[in-house]
Amino acid sequence: MSLPLRKTTEIDHFEEAINTALTLKDIFKKRAEFVDREGVFPYDNFQDLKEQDFLALTIPKEYGGKGLNLLEFLTIQEHIAEGDAPTALSLGWHLGTLLEAAENRHWNGDAFADLSQKVVEQKALINLAQTERATGSPSRGGIPTTTAVKKADGWMINGNKAFTSMAEALDYSIITATLSETNHKGFFLVDHREKGVSVKETWDSISMRGTKSDDLLLKDVYVPQENLLVVEDGKNIIPKGWYLQVPAVYLGIARAARNYAISFASEYSPNTLSGPISDVPEVRRKVGKIELELFQARTILHAVAEKWVNQPEKRKNLGTELAAVKHSVTNSANRVVDLAMRIVGARSLSVQNPLQRHFRDVRAGLHNPPTDDAIVYSLADVALNK
Repeated sequence: MSLPLRKTTEIDHFEEAINTALTLKDIFKKRAEFVDREGVFPYDNFQDLKEQDFLALTIPKEYGGKGLNLLEFLTIQEHIAEGDAPTALSLGWHLGTLLEAAENRHWNGDAFADLSQKVVEQKALINLAQTERATGSPSRGGIPTTTAVKKADGWMINGNKAFTSMAEALDYSIITATLSETNHKGFFLVDHREKGVSVKETWDSISMRGTKSDDLLLKDVYVPQENLLVVEDGKNIIPKGWYLQVPAVYLGIARAARNYAISFASEYSPNTLSGPISDVPEVRRKVGKIELELFQARTILHAVAEKWVNQPEKRKNLGTELAAVKHSVTNSANRVVDLAMRIVGARSLSVQNPLQRHFRDVRAGLHNPPTDDAIVYSLADVALNK
């Protein structure tokens, strides 16, 4: 898949990031088993990411970042996910939130420039906290139960956010709240050092354990007026292209499973055979199916991402395609991991075997919004002109 034409200096930024990602992938791979087994946040991985300026990959160069576009960002995500999926998914929430702001420049005042400076100079870590247990995923259209009440020179925020990846490690969150005066949805930048901000440890998932997606609690948290980044009234909402980081991560998991299965099949030679099991026709058939799944998944992921980058005037109409990519890629990734486990056999279920971790992690992609049912119905609605 060809990358969009860019200036030489920009291409260097991307190539440098790719080379660093390949190195980090191997480092993170060695830590992945511990992160998963202990269910801890991968602080060492994020320290490495900070030292390599990876938190600033999608910040515009004018603000001191690397200026990577969506397609380049997704390519980085695939590589990082091969090493450690929870690290990649967590990093993606941070980078994707910044990418959206860089593309749209829709935040009030100097908020984006100020936050970019904090990320570049202080290595600040952020996430977008929207999901609530009472409303479910924001993709379903629920109104936040978190409230923001207007004060003389700011806002008072109360509410709880669920599934907040990296909660314990975040410096800032961008939280959604219903504005008391208008019932519109506001996006507020919340400093986690502020009084009333706390984390409740609730993350007990068997998938993506290292994301530490605990609950974020906000009790009488004061936020100054300038930290109201944007108000959303439900009109003229542009689809979030950066959400493609989700299928990109699960594609990375699938590639890791594929690589393990290929290596195993090439080396394992039981005494019932004259050579490795890679010579067995059925094993070769499964390998071929894996390659086909990966080719199709990566092709559609990159094609839609490239369209997003090169045809910005069409972004507002890409919602259906973005959803279709998420459905296709995450389901392909699950099939790839399943095939890899069938090649390796019963030992793939061993606690010591990485495939059982890939199996648990890749399943999470089916539950990241939008879910398969919502995607299928939306595709039907478009086809039937409803």
